[in-house]
Amino acid sequence: MSASTHDQFAATLIFLFFSHFLRGSNSATFSIVNKCSYPVWPGILSGAGTAQLATTGFALQPGQSNAVAVPTAWSGRLWGRTLCSTDSAGKFSCVTGDCGSSAVECGGGGAVPPATLAEFTLNGAGGLDFYDVSVVDGYNLPMLVEARGGGNCTATGCAADLNGGCPAELKVKTVASGEGVACKSACEAFGDPRYCCSGRYATPETCKASSYSQLFKSACPRAYSYAYDDATSTFTCASADYRITFCPSTSLSSIKSGNGKFPVAVDISVGHAYADKSANVMLVAISAVLLTILWQQLN
Repeated sequence: MSASTHDQFAATLIFLFFSHFLRGSNSATFSIVNKCSYPVWPGILSGAGTAQLATTGFALQPGQSNAVAVPTAWSGRLWGRTLCSTDSAGKFSCVTGDCGSSAVECGGGGAVPPATLAEFTLNGAGGLDFYDVSVVDGYNLPMLVEARGGGNCTATGCAADLNGGCPAELKVKTVASGEGVACKSACEAFGDPRYCCSGRYATPETCKASSYSQLFKSACPRAYSYAYDDATSTFTCASADYRITFCPSTSLSSIKSGNGKFPVAVDISVGHAYADKSANVMLVAISAVLLTILWQQLN
């Protein structure tokens, strides 16, 4: 190999290294879309050990969308709040999905059940993203999660309207109209360890699907319906952006995974550290200088 060819080969390797490394330090994008006929206030909560995002709550009118930058090493959950208002004292609250912050921004507060949840662990085990839609804490809105740009990755969610068919003992109604606006989990409604997968029922062997969780599962086969529902409910992708849609028009029954089968069970890892943005900027600057020097030497 000639000196010139060797230099070109080395430069190519360095370029590929930096391209791959810097790609891992960039942020992913969550595109959050409201296709409901009413306003939705998304809430976002980062997992333990993960910094809160620049925004943790905002309003989406019907047809509106918002793009949120999310660090690649991020874990957390996202949900929709409904029937929100601000009282005469300036306190903001929602009938479903309220986060208890008394403001549009949740600021580290989680959703008060019942609420449909989209859960993410980005750049987790094996460098993969893990994501699911959960009705373990109950249901308030139809939701769809779609991966974009990460290959042939599976869409998941709960596109069905469970509020209309919610059993009376689980139904959350508005005081004014008596309309069903959310559906509790059996755990929240009854507090029974058998439904909560707690106490002596805190293992996969002792906690089984109940008639209530099976009702949710039959309507939303890809959503988490109880604590140990991993095998048909957790999905993976790599280096993707995500579109989260409230009230999707697409039926999940018509969306097939790459191999037409449900994935095997996977573990969800949480608590990844937040990627420091100043370090990312420094890495970009250093790589640009190195690539410039290499280009000058080759020419």
